[in-house]
Amino acid sequence: MPRPWPTTPPTADDRAAYADAANVPFWLDDLPERAADAPLEGAVEADLCIVGGGFTGLWAALHAKADDPSRDVVVLEADRVGGGASGRNGGFLIASLTHGLGNGLARFPDEMRVLERLAFENYDGLKADLAAHGIDAQFEETGALDALLEPHEVAGAEEEAAHAREYGHVIDVLDAEAMRAEVNSPTYLGGVWSRSGSALVHPARLAEGLRAAALALGVRIHEGSAAIAMARTSGGDGVTVAVDGGAEVRARRVLLATSAYPPLLARLKAFIVPVYDYALMTEPLSAAQKDAIGWRNRQGIGDAGNQFHYYRLSADDRILWGGYDAVYRRGGPVGPQYDDHDETFGKLSQNFFTTFPQLEGLKFSHRWGGAIDTCSRFSVFFGTALGGRASYAMGYTGLGVAATRFGARVALDLVDGRETEATRLKYVRRKPVPFPPEPVRSGVIALTQRELARADEREGRRGPWLRTLDRLGLGFDS
Repeated sequence: MPRPWPTTPPTADDRAAYADAANVPFWLDDLPERAADAPLEGAVEADLCIVGGGFTGLWAALHAKADDPSRDVVVLEADRVGGGASGRNGGFLIASLTHGLGNGLARFPDEMRVLERLAFENYDGLKADLAAHGIDAQFEETGALDALLEPHEVAGAEEEAAHAREYGHVIDVLDAEAMRAEVNSPTYLGGVWSRSGSALVHPARLAEGLRAAALALGVRIHEGSAAIAMARTSGGDGVTVAVDGGAEVRARRVLLATSAYPPLLARLKAFIVPVYDYALMTEPLSAAQKDAIGWRNRQGIGDAGNQFHYYRLSADDRILWGGYDAVYRRGGPVGPQYDDHDETFGKLSQNFFTTFPQLEGLKFSHRWGGAIDTCSRFSVFFGTALGGRASYAMGYTGLGVAATRFGARVALDLVDGRETEATRLKYVRRKPVPFPPEPVRSGVIALTQRELARADEREGRRGPWLRTLDRLGLGFDS
């Protein structure tokens, strides 16, 4: 049975709904104006240089200061803090470190009990840090709803929920009537409500709050300071990070948190595929529109397809609607010129009004895109370089709002040579399967995307190509 999305092109009304939308992430546009942190000038020294001012980099700075308040920490950010994936995502704060229980069990079955415990400890620690640092990220612990759109998804829901409960998850399975009582859509055949380890945040406010907390602890943050190279410091025990424009940081240790952007370590390019994800944000709903859809419990929602949508309410009752297409361009370029993609926005708008036909006439105020640091195991991976003087954490594959805090902790422990329960895990010590080089990479990704779409049309049944990738430990997701 095909999924409920139209197979015809988007209509003129579908496209008109976003025609006047600002091509900028709503979350970043919603922030109050502030002065930029000054770009780095000249040569400076530091105990720790962090490359990347997104969630991983900012959490690493806070962890480093918590470990040693006297440690001199410098953060280099090419654009603005939170300007990359950290300020462009859906704001779904999910406890998982493995991109879901099923993916984790397929890849780390012997470690899942530990990984699930660490995931919930990280989630609780994040909540505590928000309170301790006074960060108003519009945190809403609403739980997460999986919308079931096909009969085979409904048939397997109870078994999957029972399995999740064995790992401590609090799960409710909803029939069609109960699901539509939560959120009213004619596409819903049922739902799964995960009530534990699931919340929503305003992601750009989270990034700004982490920045403010880091600055208050004495971290030096330089925006507009793109790191372009790093090497061992000549005649010393440290690392020199060169910055575009001639400045440099000479640091004892370096932590790389560059997400989907070109890494300073060339070998990491084999493990990361920059995949573009796109989203729309509506105007605020009227009282009548809110009544028409319900959604009084304000859960974050996603569906179970390979080509899936994610959606949620903002604090001012807009609907963020994203996902479906995962766009890879040959060579993996990343830049603002790729933030607008009419083909995807047309599909998003069309599928939005298929899901909520009662909202016909609603307009979108914002449209944007952003690059996801996709890796073949769908979860963060780690490593060190330059004789242990540098470490990295990347590859969150679209589920990093909570996991970045954990990733930062592990990367810091690695560069400091600190052995912990986490650093002993195969999850930390092993790398994902690398992607092939171009032009094979583009061909493999295109074939995989076609096969994933076909699997959606065949009630989730995976064909020979996808089964082969599963056996090899390769995957493609966003």
